Parts: sequence; C-alpha cells; structure tokens
Amino acid sequence: MPGQRLRARGAQTNRAGRFERHARDALDDGWDIPFAERLVKTEVRLERPRSALTYNRSPDLPFDRSVNPYRGCEHGCTYCFARPSHAFLNLSPGLDFETRLIARPGIGAVLAAELGARSYRVAPVAIGTNTDPYQPCDADHRVMREVLEVLQAFRHPVAITTKGALIERDLDILGPMARDGLLRVGVSLTTLDPALARAMEPRAAHPARRLEVIRRLTAAGVPVRVMVAPVVPGLTDSEMEAILAAAQAAGAVAASWIMLRLPAEVAPLFRDWLARAVPDRAEKVMARLRDVHGGRDHDPAWFRRMRGQGHWATLTDRRFHLAVARLGLNAALPPLRTDLFRVPPRAGDQLTLF
Repeated sequence: MPGQRLRARGAQTNRAGRFERHARDALDDGWDIPFAERLVKTEVRLERPRSALTYNRSPDLPFDRSVNPYRGCEHGCTYCFARPSHAFLNLSPGLDFETRLIARPGIGAVLAAELGARSYRVAPVAIGTNTDPYQPCDADHRVMREVLEVLQAFRHPVAITTKGALIERDLDILGPMARDGLLRVGVSLTTLDPALARAMEPRAAHPARRLEVIRRLTAAGVPVRVMVAPVVPGLTDSEMEAILAAAQAAGAVAASWIMLRLPAEVAPLFRDWLARAVPDRAEKVMARLRDVHGGRDHDPAWFRRMRGQGHWATLTDRRFHLAVARLGLNAALPPLRTDLFRVPPRAGDQLTLF
C-alpha cells in the first residue's frame, strides 16, 4: 500500500497470480493515513495438515517423495522457482510469497501415520525442494524439528536442501542419522559476493555463514553437497570455480549445479529485480538466459529445464566437471540406507522378546 516500506525483500510488487480473475493496484487517494506508514512485516498463518508426504513422477528428479513444513519462504530469493506455488493459495507469487507464510505444525503426527501404514514402502524423502525448511520462522514454529524427530524414530532416510543457518540447531539429530547412513545435506551457494547475495537472497544466510554451516555439519559427521544453484548466466556464472573451492575447503564432499529457470510468474519478478539491482547487466543476463533455454525465459522440458542447452549450457557443465574433478568433489556418495527402517512401537503395543 502507499506509505508502506519494504526492507530486505526480493520482490517489490504483488502482482496477482495466474489463477486470479482480477488484478489490483494500490493507489494513493490523497488521504493521510498514519497507520499506513509502516514496514511490511512477515505474517505466519497456521495450517492443520491433512497429509505430509507429497509424491512426484518427474523423471529428472532423484527422489519421488518430499515433505514441505512451510508454504512460502521468508528468504525472499528473487529467482525462486517455488514462487508460483503461492498462486494455488490465491496469494501473489511476489511479496505474498515472502511475507504471507503458512506453517504446518502437527505435520509430524500426520507423517508418522503415513510412514506407519502397512502399504508404505520406504525410499528417501527430500525436504527443502520447494521452500526452505530452515527459513527464519522455524526458530519459533520448529516444524522442521518435528519432522526430523519422526524420521529419526522411524530410521527413515532423508535428504535436506537449505541455505539457512538454523540447521545447526538440529545437529543432535542430524549427526546420529548421518552416522547411520540415513542423511545427507545440500547447502545452496549462489554467490560469494555478500552485496549481491543480500540483494538477490535478502533474508538467507550470508555466504560466509553458509560456508560455516558446511564446516559445522561436516564436523558432526554429516556428508554435505554444495549446490551451485542457480547459476545466473552473465551474473554469477564466473564464480563457479571459486564457490566450489570455498565449499571444498569448508568440508563439502560432493557438488551439483542447476541453471537458473524462471517458470510462470517468476520471470517478470526477476526482470524487475534485474532492472533495479543490476541495470547495467540486465539485458545481458536475460539474453544469455534465453540463449540457454532455447529463446525463452524458461524451458519446461524434462532434463533440459535445470541444465539448459546450447553453447553456454555446455560450457558451464564442462567448467563444473573440470572443477569438481580437480577438487575431488566428483566421488559418488553411497545411497542412503533403507534397510534400517522400522515402525517404532507405540504405547500399548506388544513388544517382541528378541
């Protein structure tokens, strides 16, 4: 609204989602309203979850199930491919995505019921593939902790992706699970430039802080994959080797990369951000990105959407493989164990003698 201020937000607009019939613009009508002079704050609503596991059949993903403790993400990354998911809630993928969040307390009990079903077949579950489970509001709501406690009790394999330092809170669970071969963590690093990171990922952990997270996870025995994701051609692609080297020095044992993709409402939001943050490079970045995605802002085709195609995509992939080979980050990690899975006894259950 007119008079409201934004601080540390990735989006500057709140365009309606693609399912809305009407678009609304806030205009100053000339009235001096004192309460309008305020900072836009984060609002967290609570949802009573009816399901915990989400299944997918995407052939280019290494997992078929995931858990989402939150909807929306306060980190506010301008490029986030998950922004369009807020449109399903009749909320904007713009500011609403990072200021109107939904926490799902109670998801642990729902997850336990799903894992305990006789029809359930164990396979690694992914967390952090849509929105970050360790975004700032988890310090208050602790939904991720709730999920981890259930997974630990069931001895269930899990892969976590995050750029939040709050993951260190759960080292007492993560360490033992990792030692049993039930856990690995991916830490996303887009840039080592603190000014660029603050502009592009306004409420995520500082790049140096993420490297410290890698060190602490490694010290606790957790295998860490550094994820150079997303690579923004013409803006952050020159940092690939430096990011990989810094992560390897911090203790990362594996690496991966993903090309920037701008599905649905993300494309106009990212173009707006480029024009504000790096106007001298905005045209170059979009031209390079369209070259990578076959002339479009986003190519949704399986196996191309996260890698791209053509000269620049091939060059990025070759640089990545040369760097990880030189740094020793190309070793294949052992698969997460599924043979330890068990349904923990509940109160009143008959226990076995052996």
